[in-house]
Amino acid sequence: MAKEMVLAENLRKSFGGQPVLKGISCHVNQGEVLAVIGPSGSGKSTLLRCITQLEQIDSGSITICGEQLAREENGKAKYADRKTCVQIGLHLGLVFQNFNLFPHFNVLRNITEAPVRVLKKSRAEAEETARALLGKMGLSDKADAYPCQLSGGQQQRVSIARALAMNPDILFFDEPTSALDPELTGEILRVIRELAAEHMTMVVVTHEMKFARDVADRVIFMDGGVIVEQGSAEDVFGNTQNERLKTFLARYNEG
Repeated sequence: MAKEMVLAENLRKSFGGQPVLKGISCHVNQGEVLAVIGPSGSGKSTLLRCITQLEQIDSGSITICGEQLAREENGKAKYADRKTCVQIGLHLGLVFQNFNLFPHFNVLRNITEAPVRVLKKSRAEAEETARALLGKMGLSDKADAYPCQLSGGQQQRVSIARALAMNPDILFFDEPTSALDPELTGEILRVIRELAAEHMTMVVVTHEMKFARDVADRVIFMDGGVIVEQGSAEDVFGNTQNERLKTFLARYNEG
Protein backbone atom coordinates (compact mmCIF):
# COMPACT_ATOMS: atom_id res chain seq x y z
CA MET A 1 0.00 0.00 0.00
CA ALA A 2 1.31 3.46 -0.92
CA LYS A 3 2.70 5.56 1.92
CA GLU A 4 0.53 8.57 2.75
CA MET A 5 2.62 11.74 2.61
CA VAL A 6 -0.09 14.33 3.28
CA LEU A 7 -3.40 13.89 5.06
CA ALA A 8 -5.64 16.94 5.45
CA GLU A 9 -8.97 16.46 7.21
CA ASN A 10 -11.91 18.86 7.39
CA LEU A 11 -9.82 22.00 6.83
CA ARG A 12 -11.61 25.28 7.40
CA LYS A 13 -10.16 28.72 6.79
CA SER A 14 -11.77 32.16 6.69
CA PHE A 15 -10.38 35.58 5.88
CA GLY A 16 -12.20 38.49 7.51
CA GLY A 17 -15.16 36.29 8.30
CA GLN A 18 -15.38 35.07 4.70
CA PRO A 19 -15.03 31.26 4.47
CA VAL A 20 -12.46 30.22 1.85
CA LEU A 21 -12.00 26.54 2.78
CA LYS A 22 -15.22 24.86 3.92
CA GLY A 23 -14.25 21.46 5.29
CA ILE A 24 -11.65 20.21 2.79
CA SER A 25 -10.26 16.68 3.15
CA CYS A 26 -7.61 15.25 0.84
CA HIS A 27 -4.49 13.11 0.80
CA VAL A 28 -1.32 12.67 -1.26
CA ASN A 29 0.50 9.35 -1.60
CA GLN A 30 4.23 8.85 -2.06
CA GLY A 31 5.34 9.17 -5.69
CA GLU A 32 2.00 10.62 -6.74
CA VAL A 33 1.29 13.76 -8.75
CA LEU A 34 -1.89 15.46 -7.52
CA ALA A 35 -3.26 18.29 -9.66
CA VAL A 36 -5.62 20.82 -8.05
CA ILE A 37 -7.83 22.62 -10.57
CA GLY A 38 -10.77 24.99 -10.36
CA PRO A 39 -11.82 28.58 -11.07
CA SER A 40 -10.06 31.58 -9.53
CA GLY A 41 -11.20 32.13 -5.96
CA SER A 42 -12.12 28.48 -5.41
CA GLY A 43 -9.59 28.07 -2.57
CA LYS A 44 -6.88 26.13 -4.45
CA SER A 45 -3.93 28.31 -3.46
CA THR A 46 -5.26 28.74 0.09
CA LEU A 47 -5.34 24.94 0.49
CA LEU A 48 -1.74 24.74 -0.68
CA ARG A 49 -0.68 27.63 1.57
CA CYS A 50 -2.31 25.99 4.60
CA ILE A 51 -0.57 22.64 4.02
CA THR A 52 2.81 24.39 3.60
CA GLN A 53 2.36 26.60 6.73
CA LEU A 54 2.14 29.90 4.87
CA GLU A 55 -1.34 30.21 6.37
CA GLN A 56 -2.84 28.66 9.51
CA ILE A 57 -6.12 26.77 9.35
CA ASP A 58 -8.97 27.73 11.69
CA SER A 59 -9.98 24.10 12.31
CA GLY A 60 -9.23 20.62 11.03
CA SER A 61 -6.07 18.51 11.09
CA ILE A 62 -2.95 18.19 8.91
CA THR A 63 -0.44 15.32 8.99
CA ILE A 64 2.76 15.46 6.91
CA CYS A 65 4.96 12.38 6.43
CA GLY A 66 3.39 10.80 9.52
CA GLU A 67 3.96 13.86 11.75
CA GLN A 68 0.99 15.86 13.00
CA LEU A 69 1.26 19.54 12.12
CA ALA A 70 -2.17 20.53 13.42
CA ARG A 71 -5.02 18.71 15.12
CA GLU A 72 -8.55 19.70 15.98
CA GLU A 73 -9.20 20.54 19.62
CA ASN A 74 -12.49 22.02 20.84
CA GLY A 75 -13.45 23.03 17.32
CA LYS A 76 -10.16 24.85 16.66
CA ALA A 77 -6.84 23.91 15.12
CA LYS A 78 -4.05 23.35 17.61
CA TYR A 79 -0.58 23.42 16.06
CA ALA A 80 2.48 21.44 17.10
CA ASP A 81 5.27 23.27 18.92
CA ARG A 82 7.48 25.57 16.89
CA LYS A 83 10.41 23.14 16.64
CA THR A 84 8.13 20.38 15.29
CA CYS A 85 6.53 22.80 12.80
CA VAL A 86 9.97 23.76 11.49
CA GLN A 87 11.00 20.09 11.20
CA ILE A 88 7.79 19.25 9.33
CA GLY A 89 8.41 22.21 7.01
CA LEU A 90 11.69 20.62 5.90
CA HIS A 91 9.71 17.81 4.25
CA LEU A 92 8.14 20.32 1.88
CA GLY A 93 9.40 22.34 -1.08
CA LEU A 94 7.36 25.18 -2.55
CA VAL A 95 7.58 26.81 -5.98
CA PHE A 96 5.71 30.12 -6.22
CA GLN A 97 4.06 31.61 -9.28
CA ASN A 98 6.21 34.76 -9.06
CA PHE A 99 9.57 33.01 -8.55
CA ASN A 100 10.45 34.84 -5.27
CA LEU A 101 14.19 34.79 -5.96
CA PHE A 102 16.51 37.11 -4.03
CA PRO A 103 17.32 39.85 -6.58
CA HIS A 104 20.65 40.75 -4.93
CA PHE A 105 21.97 37.15 -4.99
CA ASN A 106 23.26 35.44 -8.10
CA VAL A 107 21.67 32.18 -9.20
CA LEU A 108 24.17 29.97 -7.38
CA ARG A 109 23.69 31.79 -4.07
CA ASN A 110 19.89 31.77 -4.47
CA ILE A 111 20.08 27.96 -4.57
CA THR A 112 22.77 27.43 -1.90
CA GLU A 113 21.66 29.93 0.75
CA ALA A 114 19.04 27.73 2.47
CA PRO A 115 21.03 24.45 2.38
CA VAL A 116 23.97 26.27 4.02
CA ARG A 117 21.95 28.24 6.59
CA VAL A 118 19.15 25.78 7.38
CA LEU A 119 20.59 22.33 6.63
CA LYS A 120 24.09 23.41 7.76
CA LYS A 121 25.73 22.01 4.62
CA SER A 122 29.21 23.17 3.71
CA ARG A 123 29.22 25.77 0.95
CA ALA A 124 31.25 23.40 -1.25
CA GLU A 125 28.68 20.62 -0.87
CA ALA A 126 25.77 23.03 -1.43
CA GLU A 127 27.41 24.42 -4.56
CA GLU A 128 28.07 20.94 -5.95
CA THR A 129 24.37 20.09 -5.52
CA ALA A 130 23.31 23.44 -6.97
CA ARG A 131 25.45 23.04 -10.09
CA ALA A 132 24.07 19.52 -10.63
CA LEU A 133 20.52 20.87 -10.35
CA LEU A 134 21.29 23.74 -12.73
CA GLY A 135 22.55 21.16 -15.23
CA LYS A 136 19.30 19.24 -14.84
CA MET A 137 17.36 22.46 -15.48
CA GLY A 138 19.40 23.29 -18.58
CA LEU A 139 20.95 26.31 -16.85
CA SER A 140 24.58 25.27 -16.31
CA ASP A 141 25.82 28.54 -17.77
CA LYS A 142 23.67 30.76 -15.51
CA ALA A 143 25.27 30.14 -12.09
CA ASP A 144 26.77 33.66 -11.93
CA ALA A 145 23.79 35.48 -13.48
CA TYR A 146 21.37 37.57 -11.43
CA PRO A 147 17.58 37.09 -11.59
CA CYS A 148 17.10 40.31 -13.56
CA GLN A 149 19.30 38.87 -16.33
CA LEU A 150 17.06 35.80 -16.77
CA SER A 151 13.80 35.20 -18.63
CA GLY A 152 10.72 34.32 -16.58
CA GLY A 153 11.06 30.68 -17.57
CA GLN A 154 14.70 30.62 -16.49
CA GLN A 155 13.83 32.29 -13.17
CA GLN A 156 11.14 29.69 -12.54
CA ARG A 157 13.56 26.86 -13.31
CA VAL A 158 16.01 28.40 -10.81
CA SER A 159 13.23 28.49 -8.20
CA ILE A 160 12.51 24.79 -8.85
CA ALA A 161 16.24 24.03 -8.43
CA ARG A 162 16.22 26.06 -5.19
CA ALA A 163 13.30 23.99 -3.85
CA LEU A 164 14.96 20.70 -4.87
CA ALA A 165 18.25 21.73 -3.22
CA MET A 166 16.54 21.27 0.16
CA ASN A 167 15.85 17.63 -0.78
CA PRO A 168 12.13 17.79 0.09
CA ASP A 169 9.87 14.75 0.25
CA ILE A 170 7.01 16.62 -1.43
CA LEU A 171 7.14 19.49 -3.93
CA PHE A 172 4.26 21.97 -4.13
CA PHE A 173 3.69 24.20 -7.15
CA ASP A 174 1.33 27.18 -6.87
CA GLU A 175 0.32 27.95 -10.47
CA PRO A 176 3.97 27.77 -11.60
CA THR A 177 3.24 28.97 -15.15
CA SER A 178 0.69 31.74 -14.53
CA ALA A 179 3.29 34.52 -14.81
CA LEU A 180 4.77 33.14 -18.05
CA ASP A 181 3.91 33.45 -21.71
CA PRO A 182 2.95 30.21 -23.55
CA GLU A 183 6.43 29.58 -24.95
CA LEU A 184 8.08 29.77 -21.53
CA THR A 185 5.25 27.76 -19.96
CA GLY A 186 6.41 24.73 -21.99
CA GLU A 187 9.86 24.89 -20.34
CA ILE A 188 8.38 24.58 -16.86
CA LEU A 189 5.87 21.89 -17.73
CA ARG A 190 8.69 19.85 -19.26
CA VAL A 191 10.69 20.07 -16.00
CA ILE A 192 7.65 18.99 -13.94
CA ARG A 193 7.05 16.08 -16.34
CA GLU A 194 10.66 14.96 -15.84
CA LEU A 195 10.25 15.11 -12.05
CA ALA A 196 7.03 13.10 -12.32
CA ALA A 197 8.93 10.46 -14.33
CA GLU A 198 11.36 10.22 -11.38
CA HIS A 199 8.37 9.59 -9.06
CA MET A 200 8.75 12.86 -7.15
CA THR A 201 5.71 13.39 -4.93
CA MET A 202 4.08 16.61 -6.17
CA VAL A 203 1.00 18.76 -5.67
CA VAL A 204 0.40 21.15 -8.56
CA VAL A 205 -2.20 23.93 -8.50
CA THR A 206 -2.61 24.68 -12.19
CA HIS A 207 -4.74 26.22 -14.93
CA GLU A 208 -3.01 24.01 -17.52
CA MET A 209 -5.70 21.41 -18.15
CA LYS A 210 -3.84 19.40 -20.81
CA PHE A 211 -0.82 19.19 -18.52
CA ALA A 212 -2.97 18.10 -15.56
CA ARG A 213 -4.62 15.43 -17.69
CA ASP A 214 -1.29 14.15 -19.05
CA VAL A 215 0.83 14.21 -15.90
CA ALA A 216 -1.39 13.94 -12.81
CA ASP A 217 -2.20 10.60 -11.21
CA ARG A 218 -5.15 12.16 -9.43
CA VAL A 219 -7.05 15.42 -9.84
CA ILE A 220 -9.05 17.48 -7.37
CA PHE A 221 -11.59 19.97 -8.72
CA MET A 222 -12.41 22.76 -6.26
CA ASP A 223 -15.15 25.35 -6.44
CA GLY A 224 -16.44 27.71 -3.77
CA GLY A 225 -14.14 26.38 -1.07
CA VAL A 226 -15.15 22.72 -1.38
CA ILE A 227 -13.92 19.71 -3.36
CA VAL A 228 -16.60 19.13 -5.97
CA GLU A 229 -14.97 16.12 -7.61
CA GLN A 230 -11.80 14.08 -7.28
CA GLY A 231 -10.45 10.98 -8.91
CA SER A 232 -8.01 9.72 -11.51
CA ALA A 233 -7.13 12.17 -14.28
CA GLU A 234 -8.93 9.88 -16.72
CA ASP A 235 -12.16 9.92 -14.68
CA VAL A 236 -12.14 13.64 -13.90
CA PHE A 237 -11.36 14.76 -17.45
CA GLY A 238 -13.00 11.96 -19.41
CA ASN A 239 -15.90 10.50 -17.46
CA THR A 240 -17.25 13.17 -15.13
CA GLN A 241 -20.99 13.39 -14.61
CA ASN A 242 -20.64 16.60 -12.59
CA GLU A 243 -22.26 19.50 -14.43
CA ARG A 244 -20.16 22.18 -12.71
CA LEU A 245 -16.95 20.42 -13.71
CA LYS A 246 -18.24 19.85 -17.26
CA THR A 247 -18.93 23.59 -17.60
CA PHE A 248 -15.48 24.45 -16.22
CA LEU A 249 -13.68 22.06 -18.57
CA ALA A 250 -15.73 23.17 -21.59
CA ARG A 251 -14.39 26.68 -21.12
CA TYR A 252 -10.83 25.39 -21.43
CA ASN A 253 -11.60 23.05 -24.31
CA GLU A 254 -13.03 25.98 -26.27
CA GLY A 255 -9.70 27.77 -25.76
